[in-house]
Amino acid sequence: MKKKSSAEKVCEPQTEYNLESLLPGGVQGKYVERYREGTNLILLEPDIARAFPTQEAVNNALRLVMQLSGIAKPSKVISASSPSKKRAA
Repeated sequence: MKKKSSAEKVCEPQTEYNLESLLPGGVQGKYVERYREGTNLILLEPDIARAFPTQEAVNNALRLVMQLSGIAKPSKVISASSPSKKRAA
């Protein structure tokens, strides 16, 4: 009788894993504070991502919206390429 090779065996996922056996010496939640401080992910719809391909473009657009709507005064200056800057005649 032929034995099944390891490729033919079906691996069933366990309902619960013991982290101590998987990561001996690991510390749970080691980076949780750093994660909470620096994570602010927002997923853009594809059409918006095409219109604003960089982080700088998104931030400048949102600062302009804030300025025009009076939500808050932006803390950074909008780049020189912005149409809201006055040009000398």
